[in-house]
Amino acid sequence: MRALGVLVTAPIPGRVKPRLSEDIGPSGAVEVYWRLGRQVVGAVAGSGYRTTVWFTPAGEEPFVREWLEGLRRVLFRPQTGGSSGDRLRAMFDREFADGASRVVAIQCDCPGLTRRLVLEAFAGLSGSDVVLGPTVDGGAYLIGLVRPQPTLLHGAAWATPAVCVQLKTRARALGLSCQTLRPLRRVESARDARAVGFLNY
Repeated sequence: MRALGVLVTAPIPGRVKPRLSEDIGPSGAVEVYWRLGRQVVGAVAGSGYRTTVWFTPAGEEPFVREWLEGLRRVLFRPQTGGSSGDRLRAMFDREFADGASRVVAIQCDCPGLTRRLVLEAFAGLSGSDVVLGPTVDGGAYLIGLVRPQPTLLHGAAWATPAVCVQLKTRARALGLSCQTLRPLRRVESARDARAVGFLNY
């Protein structure tokens, strides 16, 4: 069984996209993130693999369900753990414990994410231990694994520009084969949002 985990933050002013909030204000950042999340989840969910939206904060499930209402069928589960790396590791552990043999994790801030890219990641896991989707600024929009890798993920700065190089270096040190997908632009600032058509002022 294949599993896709989409890691999201409830679109609450002050909780999402701090750089974008500085540029256009917390309410504007939430509006952009709201649209991004609906587009990405709607694009990637579908048959052939289980899709779970892993959300934070844990008490915001009703709001997250309202946000993504009407999209293709997905499951909802709260993220657990402190840092982004801990939450990512916990998500992989749970997905594998629930019977998945290949697990792909994504974030919802890259509008270029498509079902085709997710399927490409699952296909890459047929011959590689790790699949990474890099962002153009050096971060990662996708991580795929064929088994739990706590050492690889421990302390990984999932949302920072250094994470893709960090994960590649760790994978090599652990003797893991790694495949890389094409880079995508993620929305971190007003400039990014304008470049991908999510902001017109």
